[in-house]
Amino acid sequence: MRWEDFRQSENIEDRRGGGDDGGGGGIALPGGGGGLGIGAVIVLTLIGWALGINPALLIGGAEMVSGGSQRVQQQQARPQQASRTPPTDQMGRFVAAIVGNTEDVWSEVLPAQKNVQFTPAPLVLFDGQTSSGCGRAQSAMGPFYCPVDRKMYLDTSFFREMQQRFGGGGDFAYAYVIAHEMGHHIENLLGILPKVQRAQQQAGSQAASNALSVKVELMADCLAGVWAANSERKKQFLDPGDLEKAIKTAEAIGDDRLQRGAGRNPAEETFTHGSSAARQQWLTTGLKSGQIDSCNTFARGQ
Repeated sequence: MRWEDFRQSENIEDRRGGGDDGGGGGIALPGGGGGLGIGAVIVLTLIGWALGINPALLIGGAEMVSGGSQRVQQQQARPQQASRTPPTDQMGRFVAAIVGNTEDVWSEVLPAQKNVQFTPAPLVLFDGQTSSGCGRAQSAMGPFYCPVDRKMYLDTSFFREMQQRFGGGGDFAYAYVIAHEMGHHIENLLGILPKVQRAQQQAGSQAASNALSVKVELMADCLAGVWAANSERKKQFLDPGDLEKAIKTAEAIGDDRLQRGAGRNPAEETFTHGSSAARQQWLTTGLKSGQIDSCNTFARGQ
């Protein structure tokens, strides 16, 4: 992947190496009655960590979905010091370049295809843990998008874990992860996330809520493909094998494969991000079409 000529985004908050101010608290995952058991919390946290989104945001409805948004915002830590100077290290430059290119693509594609103005979503780089508009951000959660403050959060140690634990890796696979989180921002700008959150709040069962989460995640996969397709048409930045690596990564982080890896029989009603086949399918759909409308997971089968 040739990313060195991409524009470096100025919307990078680099909190790495800055410590933590000790304020704020994590988001409690909602559940019936007294909440989820510790075993379920651990499983959901691990799955969210592996798949690239804070499990408290969209899995079963976050506190902000279930009417706890005020509490979540009250739990925010005091703002941390973050450098807005473009990162100079190799990984920081890579992240800034990918964010910059996604901004350039979506600033054209979103108005052209959906008549919606694009506004950037800053990306926060951090080590270990930091505060977010959705509560405490921790490395174990993996990269995630917070719709409360409209920011993406990334501890780049996740990329190392992709290589070591999931057999993924490579620049385009890492770019796919960032583009997936930007996809959630696009869903937010399109008004999809608020609708899903309301629907999850009214869902009659955890399985129904999970099914909505799957549709949101698969759409973000597809939108990552839409970004790559439109960028490739202008930049021709992909090298041989890049697409295969990204598709392999999507396959490696399907709910069914992760559940098998944890020694469990896959149970579709517990899926929150989609099966390996579905994640591959929707990423490929976006890559082939380059069209937002092709990513309507709510109108089509998975």
